Amino acid sequence: MNPLETPFIKTIRREIAFTARDHTVWFWMIIVTCLSMLSVAFGQAEIKHQHVQIQSLVQANEASNTLESSKWNDWGSAAFYHYHMTYDAPSDFAFAALGQRDNQPWKHRIRMLALEGQIYERDVSNPSITIIGRFDFSFLAAFVFPLILIMLLYDLRASEIKAGRYHLLVSSVSHIASLWPLRTILRTTAVLLCLLVPMIFAGAINGTSLSTLLQASIMVLLFTLFWSVVCYIVSAWRQSSAIILTTLVGLWVVTAVVLPAGAKVAIDKAVPLPSGADILLHQRETVNDAWDIPKEITMNNFLQRHPKWANYQSKPPSFDWPWYYAFQQVGDQATENLSTAYRNGRLQRDRIAGWVSLIAPSSLLERSLQSLANTGTAASIDYEDRVRIYHSKLREFYYPKLFRHEPYDKTHLNKVPRFNGR
Repeated sequence: MNPLETPFIKTIRREIAFTARDHTVWFWMIIVTCLSMLSVAFGQAEIKHQHVQIQSLVQANEASNTLESSKWNDWGSAAFYHYHMTYDAPSDFAFAALGQRDNQPWKHRIRMLALEGQIYERDVSNPSITIIGRFDFSFLAAFVFPLILIMLLYDLRASEIKAGRYHLLVSSVSHIASLWPLRTILRTTAVLLCLLVPMIFAGAINGTSLSTLLQASIMVLLFTLFWSVVCYIVSAWRQSSAIILTTLVGLWVVTAVVLPAGAKVAIDKAVPLPSGADILLHQRETVNDAWDIPKEITMNNFLQRHPKWANYQSKPPSFDWPWYYAFQQVGDQATENLSTAYRNGRLQRDRIAGWVSLIAPSSLLERSLQSLANTGTAASIDYEDRVRIYHSKLREFYYPKLFRHEPYDKTHLNKVPRFNGR
């Protein structure tokens, strides 16, 4: 017998032809393709805007510093008026999962002043984006695509029964057990390719590594497999299509909406943390109070952490640049506990949310894609940590010149540390 003419091969060929003629499948394939193209287009537009914004800000900052540097005549003024751009450049896969880049700062223009308050200052975001988030590929794949799978697969059997073709179909298939899985696989594969191809194409344009695209595709594949199995099992019930559809949509609502929302409320209550506004306010109060207390108190607090400058001798005038920058750093020291609690609390919340996502597949996929794109909470906190490290390098550069009262030399400004935005 011709191996291409076995009953199973005939069944496959017939089902492929049937799927190709099914207007419902084509309708959802077109919908998924359009949505996938829109999601990656929106993501690319946002990432392009961020790259352009970073480049323009860096250039404008350099031009401003060059223009103003002629007015500086001492190291204190140079440190005070010199702005430094810090930024977290988006990864080559960030177009697919914008993540925390929507609501957490990814750029700062900092000075040699107290740092913590500068970190927690942020741009005013679009309130509508804050509420619903951006429509990117991760949102489409994690939350919209399961609904499309449900609409495509919920009535595999029920539609044939309603059309009166069920018994004829059963009698014409040698192995009925292979029919419904095969039809599920064909339909799922068709829309899955429509979902992944625009993302892979956009990744190639953005220079995304093959391994990253492969990992993302496998994540989406496993997620799709989960929902396909769920739809297959539920659609096998001897119930009306309305009941099957309601059950599947109910499962989606519970796993994609109710569980993540309820978990967020529970996690926020279980892991309280101070706000960035509290840190900013406390630091500013500490810095402002320094003007009204004796210099010795400020310098003692400063020298406890930095004894290498204990030989510093204050100059006669009431204002002295070393003292000024000392109480700026004391302001950071005063908010250290609050800042650490805020940082660790956010990480703890994120870790707990990661465990909860194991029972909320949509959240798990979205978090996984954000991790792959380096746009999750951990990446945001890592950027903040890099800003702190950079600011400490600025202090290491300026402190010797300030506390040793070194003569001002403009040419040394070329040695000011530069931030590595990756």
